Amino acid sequence: MNPTIQTLLSHRSVRQFTEKKLSQEQINTIVECAQMASTSSFIQAYTIIGVKNPDTKARLAELAGNQPYVAANGHFFVFCADLNRHEAAGEMEQTDVTASLESTEKFLVASVDAALAAQNASIAAESMGLGICYIGGIRNNIEEAGELLGLPDRVVPLFGLAVGEPAKETSQKPRLPLKNVYHEEKYEQDREQFKKGLEKYNETISSYYSDRTGGKRSDRWTEQMSGMLSEPKRMHMKSYLDKKGFMKS
Repeated sequence: MNPTIQTLLSHRSVRQFTEKKLSQEQINTIVECAQMASTSSFIQAYTIIGVKNPDTKARLAELAGNQPYVAANGHFFVFCADLNRHEAAGEMEQTDVTASLESTEKFLVASVDAALAAQNASIAAESMGLGICYIGGIRNNIEEAGELLGLPDRVVPLFGLAVGEPAKETSQKPRLPLKNVYHEEKYEQDREQFKKGLEKYNETISSYYSDRTGGKRSDRWTEQMSGMLSEPKRMHMKSYLDKKGFMKS
């Protein structure tokens, strides 16, 4: 097994970091690796905001649901969908690009581009022996987060990425069975068949939580997902995206 595959298969979220800050060389390398991710039609529709200021990180931690590791880490990155520079490109070339920038398709492109860049950044960081944790909670109070980061129209914060030196070894959550995520030729629609896979996975996850918490928690994956999805969250997203110039068509 080569080192790249070993790094990928060893991934786990880290939520406790030492006080050691990333060097500027480490930050630059992580961002440069992010930039080498694939990008649709060379559009590169994302921006990465690096946050070092302790007060800003503390405020982002509050906005993200009081998650302490948003403030306490080696460096905090915020990945944004960004079509602002493409609006500027249209102005430079005296071309009206508004209809494209306001389309749902281009928001999807920007979101996928940002996610691909972030995953490159994560793998780069983990290859350096650092730990990472994605922070979707940035979207809990997305408008306030965007204002804090000074984001103009056509730029929205999608998620954060906490990076740093792990304070302790963390366990790895078992993933879904391969047969539940990988289908060949066409989507496997035998629901009873893949429910069997989910039942096995429920046993695995329940055992994982029980071992990790000394028996205090043993919820199943389907139980966890059903509970989470029974109450819609972040229903403000559509109006915010509309306000920022996204997904108008």
